[in-house]
Amino acid sequence: MEGRLRPPAPDGIVIDLDDTLYPQSGYLYGAARAVGRAGSAFGLDPVRLSRAVRRQLIAGSDAGGTIDRALIAYGVPPAEVAQLVPTLVTAFTAYRPRRLALYPGTRAALAALGQRYPLACLTDGNPAIQRAKIAATGLASAFAVVVITDELGGREMRKPHPAGLHRAADLLGVPVGGLVVVGDRPGKDMAVATACGARSIRVRTGEYADSPDVPAATAVVPNLAAAADLLIASREKRASR
Repeated sequence: MEGRLRPPAPDGIVIDLDDTLYPQSGYLYGAARAVGRAGSAFGLDPVRLSRAVRRQLIAGSDAGGTIDRALIAYGVPPAEVAQLVPTLVTAFTAYRPRRLALYPGTRAALAALGQRYPLACLTDGNPAIQRAKIAATGLASAFAVVVITDELGGREMRKPHPAGLHRAADLLGVPVGGLVVVGDRPGKDMAVATACGARSIRVRTGEYADSPDVPAATAVVPNLAAAADLLIASREKRASR
C-alpha cells in the first residue's frame, strides 16, 4: 500500500464504476458483439466488425465516434459509413448485459463502507448504458446516490469537470472537500478530486492500472477491498479518540 489517509476521517465516499468495481472489458466485449450482430444485416462479417469495435473501444471512446472509426478500420468506404452508423450505435447503446462480474471483494467492501460512510457512485457515459451496467453489477442498492455526469450537460461534464463531484456532495449532504474519491484513472478520478479540494484513493485495476500517478492520489492501493480497509481504519481511528 502506497501512502495513507491522514486525519480527518472522510465525510463521504465517492466511487467510480468502470474498472473500479468491475472489469469493463467484460461489458465492452458484449457490446462489441452486439454491434457485430447488427452489422450482419448490412452484409458485414459480425466477427470482424466486433473485433474492429473492440479495438476502438480499447483505444478510448471519450471523444466519441467509436463506431465510425471501427467501420473505417473494417474497410467500409467513408461515403457509406454515415448510413450504417445509426443502426450500429443503437445496437451498442441498447446492449444490456445480464450480469457483470465484480472484482473479488467488491461487494463485501461496499457493504462494510456503507455501514460507516454515505456512498455515492460517480460515473461518466451514456446514462442508459451506465445505469444498465450498475443494474448488471447488482450494486445499485449499495449507493445512497448515483451521479452520471452526462446527465448534467453531456460529455463536457465528464470527469475531471468538477460538476459531478459537487452534485454528489450536495446529494450526500456533505462538503465536497470532505469527500474521498476512489477510482482507477488518475486523469479523471484523481484529477476531479484535486480540482475540488477532495482527497483520493487510486485503485490499480483495469485498463489504466499501470498509468503514471498524475495527478498524484492521496493513497494508492491494489483494489477496492484494500481501499475499504484504508477508509475503515480512518473511521475507527476517529471513533477511538
